[in-house]
Amino acid sequence: MTAAGGPDMDCEELVELVTDYLEAVLDPGTRARVERHLAGCDGCTAYLEQMRTTIALLGQLPPDELDAPSRDRLLHLFRAWAGNTG
Repeated sequence: MTAAGGPDMDCEELVELVTDYLEAVLDPGTRARVERHLAGCDGCTAYLEQMRTTIALLGQLPPDELDAPSRDRLLHLFRAWAGNTG
């Protein structure tokens, strides 16, 4: 299905874009797609709030403080988890 601003977004795509959404760096069309998805998806809305809470509690971890193997392992675990939430 296609809506104004591009095709509808699924949960997996939202998870991939959530950081850019929170940092307000998405183009207007993609931002609109994210917001349309959030308006109809309680799971992704909850996920977004969890991300906001995590950021507020932990702040940012500078990239140079996380070695590449640890970063890769965390990304793998996150993607596996995110694949089971949509």
